[in-house]
Amino acid sequence: MNILFTKNINKNYLSEKLGDNISADCIEVIKTTSLPVKNFDLKDKSIIFTSSNGVKAFFENGFQPHEDFTEKNYNKIYCVGEKTKKELRKNGFGTFKVLKNAETLSRFIIENCAQEKFLHFCGNLALDILDRELPLQNIQYKKVTVYETKELNPKVHEKYHAIVFFSPSGVRSFAKNNSLENTLLFSIGETTSKELKKLTKAEIFTSKENTLLNLISLIKNKVKISKI
Repeated sequence: MNILFTKNINKNYLSEKLGDNISADCIEVIKTTSLPVKNFDLKDKSIIFTSSNGVKAFFENGFQPHEDFTEKNYNKIYCVGEKTKKELRKNGFGTFKVLKNAETLSRFIIENCAQEKFLHFCGNLALDILDRELPLQNIQYKKVTVYETKELNPKVHEKYHAIVFFSPSGVRSFAKNNSLENTLLFSIGETTSKELKKLTKAEIFTSKENTLLNLISLIKNKVKISKI
């Protein structure tokens, strides 16, 4: 089976994890660039990150959370996904709460944290779920755009047995010049799958966890079933 990953991933890692029966190619379908944002006081604010790129750009702009929960004005950090959590840890910070996607984060905040004031450090193409839902509940919420995502819209001429997607913007970028039909479609998480469902009626195989390892496990299991 020949699979296209719509993101650059280490070829040796893929070869090791996928095994001999699956060959993998990679292509970048989006490009992210950090934006300059003037540093400001984070006092009394809870911080939201929905991507690792948001975390990177946050620290590149010189922001520093106040994480000592024993003090009055510390910043609670909420994030979406294990990859985002790992990026925070690289920079020496933990998380107050980790949720699997923006929808579950929105529900958690509405049910448990309505009195907090939120700053969401994100990209220009961030989903509007939090932006739409939180203000309706009179929850103070503000987006801070710290990076830009550009859709590259590549044209892929080779035919693949399967295509793997990692973000809604990646789906849109690929689908602009390429068909999603007559191929297996794999997606990392429900948010990306929802974007695929807007564009095709084909079955979409979605990882239960938003991790590359879980996604690869799903791919291998599907390949085994296909051979039976």
